[in-house]
Amino acid sequence: MVKKNSNPAYVGFGMLTPVYIMALDKLPKLNTGAIVHQVSEYVYDDAAIIACNLSQWGVTAGMIGTSVGDDLLGHHVADTLEKMGVQGKVRFTKKYKTPLEVNVSDKKGARTYFWQRSEEILGTLDSADLSLIKKARLLYVDWYDGDTHILRAMEEAHRHNVPVFLNFEHGHQHPDLLKKYSGLVTICQAVTDAAQIGKKQAMLGVARKLINAGIKTAIITMASQGCMVVQGDEILRAFAPRVKAVDASGAGATFSSGFAYGYLNGWELEDTIRFAIAAASLKVTRSGLVMFPVQQIMGLARTVRIERMVYRGDRFRTIRKFLRLPKDSPIVNNPLVKESQKLAAKILPKKKMDRRKIKRSLVE
Repeated sequence: MVKKNSNPAYVGFGMLTPVYIMALDKLPKLNTGAIVHQVSEYVYDDAAIIACNLSQWGVTAGMIGTSVGDDLLGHHVADTLEKMGVQGKVRFTKKYKTPLEVNVSDKKGARTYFWQRSEEILGTLDSADLSLIKKARLLYVDWYDGDTHILRAMEEAHRHNVPVFLNFEHGHQHPDLLKKYSGLVTICQAVTDAAQIGKKQAMLGVARKLINAGIKTAIITMASQGCMVVQGDEILRAFAPRVKAVDASGAGATFSSGFAYGYLNGWELEDTIRFAIAAASLKVTRSGLVMFPVQQIMGLARTVRIERMVYRGDRFRTIRKFLRLPKDSPIVNNPLVKESQKLAAKILPKKKMDRRKIKRSLVE
C-alpha cells in the first residue's frame, strides 16, 4: 500500500482536465452520427494519467497541475486525484471554467479528440508550487504544455538532481528545442511525426537524432509497431503483441507509466520495456483508463518480442533476436505472473494451423 504522507517518487507537471471518452465501432462521416457503446470519464492529461496509474500500482505519486475552475468539474478532478491517492494541491480559480476534453475512439484504435487549452490556463503553471519536486525520484513533463512553462519545472528538478522524463512526441523536429532540452532530460519519449505513424527507417532516424543530441535514454514509440529504446550502449527494439483494439485513448501515457514503473523499481532496461509495451497493449483492449494490475501486465510482458541492436558507423544493426527472459528477471517465475498467462492467451490472436503440415505428419 502507498503511504500517503511519504514523498512522491513520481511527480507529474502539466495540464489538469476532466475527459469523457466515447467508444464506438467506427468514426462517422461528416454530418452523420454513430452509436456510442460506452462512455468513460477520467482525469487528463498524460502527467495526471501516469500519476493515477502509478498510484494504482503502489508507487507514491504526486501532481502539479494547472488551476481548474471553482465549479463541479473542477472539484470532481480534485476529488478523483485524492481518491486515487495522488498527492498535490489542486488549485481553483474563478477566472475561467474548468476546461473539458472529449475523446472519440473506434474499434480500429483511431482516435479523435477535442480539447480546451488556452495560454490563460497553461499560464497558471508558472505560479504552481514546485516543492513536491525536491524529493521526487522522477519528474514528468509534456512538451505541448508550453516551452516556458515546463522549463521552470525542469530546471527545478535539475537543481535537485531529480531525473526528468520528457514526452517530446514530434517536438524533435524543432532543433532549437532539442538542443535546449537535451541537457535537462534523462528520459525522452518521442514519435516519428505528429500522426505517430511511420516506418522503421523513420524510427531509426529519430533515434539517431536523439542519440546525437546527447539524450541518455531515448524512446521512440510507434503505436501498434512497438518501440525502440536506446540507453547508452544498449539498444532494444520491442514489438507490440497483436491485440484487439477498442480504445486507444491514453495508450501513450500508459506506456510512459509502465516505463516509469520499471525505472523507479530499478529494473533492467529490457524488463522495463516489456512491461511498458504490455501495459499499453492491454490498455487499448478496453475503454477507459482504469489500469490492469501489475501481475496481469507481467503475464503479457513475457510474450513481447525483443531485438537487440548495435549503433555503429551511424547505422543500427540487429545483433540478436530472442524471446526468452533471463532467469533473474523480475517478471519470471512469479506464481501470480504464471496465472496471468491465461489472460494473455485470451487476448493474443489464435495461430492458424497449417492443414498441409498436419496431413504430412500423419503420413510420416
